[in-house]
Amino acid sequence: MIKVTNLHKTYTAGELEVKALRGVSLEIGRGEFIALAGPSGSGKTTLLNIIGCIDGADSGDVKIGEKSVMNLKKNDQAMFRRDNLGFVFQSYNLIPVLTAFENVAFSLNLMGIGEGDIRERTMAILKEVGLEGMENRRPGRLSGGQQQRVAIARAIVKNPEILLADEPTANLDSNTGREILELMKRLNQSHQSTFIFATHDPMVMDFADRLVRLHDGAIESDTRR
Repeated sequence: MIKVTNLHKTYTAGELEVKALRGVSLEIGRGEFIALAGPSGSGKTTLLNIIGCIDGADSGDVKIGEKSVMNLKKNDQAMFRRDNLGFVFQSYNLIPVLTAFENVAFSLNLMGIGEGDIRERTMAILKEVGLEGMENRRPGRLSGGQQQRVAIARAIVKNPEILLADEPTANLDSNTGREILELMKRLNQSHQSTFIFATHDPMVMDFADRLVRLHDGAIESDTRR
């Protein structure tokens, strides 16, 4: 489903150059639950962001299905990202003035889906992530775990082919983090979306069906469970 070929990425700050990726190649199948792991500076978040069309590479290619996403124009990348990808971040990235319902429905509104369908799909996914009855609460009235559930619901409500999560447990205690990972595992199985995590959390690594370790911008190991 995803084919990454010989990706190179260098960041420049003044005279300093940081080689974030050094010839990374990787194939990810449909429905995988995969963790990209490594210490800070290993390249895992850069790789996640390039797959997610958030960042570009200096050279190499990323194909999702038969489409080379790196060759798309910026507007086309944005449309592809909107229609095919879901994102979950460690800081939740919820809109504070919107309710849980409105935060989840926002992405469907952008896709031009009808109001009735938006309501039905939003209420169904909020129930699926355990937030039934909390749809009218704004983020400030939700715990960290509940906010992350809203963020997951927002990502999965579009039925994306791929869900990308950057350190999704970083701001959660261990019990809440485990609940979130169990939820994402269930959603992976029920929605058949491909889940890709960038993480240094051992618990996330334990949950993954496949663990790809990066070090200094290169793949160090690739282990399937």
